[in-house]
Amino acid sequence: MAVAPSAQILSRPRSSEGASWPLRLVPLLTAHLVVALVALVAIGGATRVMEAGLACPDWPLCYGVLWPGRQWNLQVFLEWFHRLDAFLVGVALLLLFTLSLRFRIRFPGWLPWTSGLALALVAVQGGLGALTVLSQLAPPTVTLHLATALTLVLLLSAMHQGLERPEPEAAAAASRSLPSWWSPLPVLAATLVAAQCLLGGAMASRWAADLCVQAGEGCRWLFLHRQGAYPAAVAVLLLAAASLALPAGHGRPRGLAFAAAGLVVVQVVLGVLTLRLQLAVPAVTVAHQLTAALLVGVLGGLWGLSFLSPSVPTPLEVAHG
Repeated sequence: MAVAPSAQILSRPRSSEGASWPLRLVPLLTAHLVVALVALVAIGGATRVMEAGLACPDWPLCYGVLWPGRQWNLQVFLEWFHRLDAFLVGVALLLLFTLSLRFRIRFPGWLPWTSGLALALVAVQGGLGALTVLSQLAPPTVTLHLATALTLVLLLSAMHQGLERPEPEAAAAASRSLPSWWSPLPVLAATLVAAQCLLGGAMASRWAADLCVQAGEGCRWLFLHRQGAYPAAVAVLLLAAASLALPAGHGRPRGLAFAAAGLVVVQVVLGVLTLRLQLAVPAVTVAHQLTAALLVGVLGGLWGLSFLSPSVPTPLEVAHG
């Protein structure tokens, strides 16, 4: 039986020749969101290091206005820009959710659900941001704020990699599923790295490293953070080593695994340097947090490649769905 032309168009794999503007816009939007979220974590780290968390004493405005020109200084700028980036991320996620619903027949079935989850998380993040100011930087609230931001980084990175398709010459090989032994490795690595990041956030929100270096107090948090680095680093390095055993056609997960291993090395060097400099160089401390966010993003990308399929439903599946 002949297939209707419209059905042929809907079932045709996405390609550069036939892709419509939503198919081009959505992966571009997820890529920009990953960058914006990593920047949000880094700016949040800079805001803490520069003691600018309460530079704008109210929320959501700053000194009751959108543009606090009379109070402008570096600290106010960091806090104001942190909020601006968060607002733009929220608008972009709302657009992503709208597009995933409006053009859901062109995208994988998981996209509306994951974009809806990301939109809900950014709403929670906004509420935690307000509570952070109103609670005068209470450590549990600050740590939850960081945890939500890192969850968004992981989720958006996974979504972006899940939407990306392999190059035509590698499509046949890459269409084969990853080995069953591979999938737990990114999960283990991401879980340990996230736990390490939260230990760092809990330590930073209490200024425990500064107190330990300067007065010998609060060293328990610094010890826990240093001890947590070992299993996290080993898990990522094991992931990179295991990627060498992946079959041909899976170059992207192998590349991301080695990128994660490289970031672990950089992170360890920055951590040691931060302590040797006695936290006196803000740029090094912020770079330490930026590298952590990048590492979470790379591991999130591996989650996307391992668990999210880029295939779209056929017209028959859509009709029955």
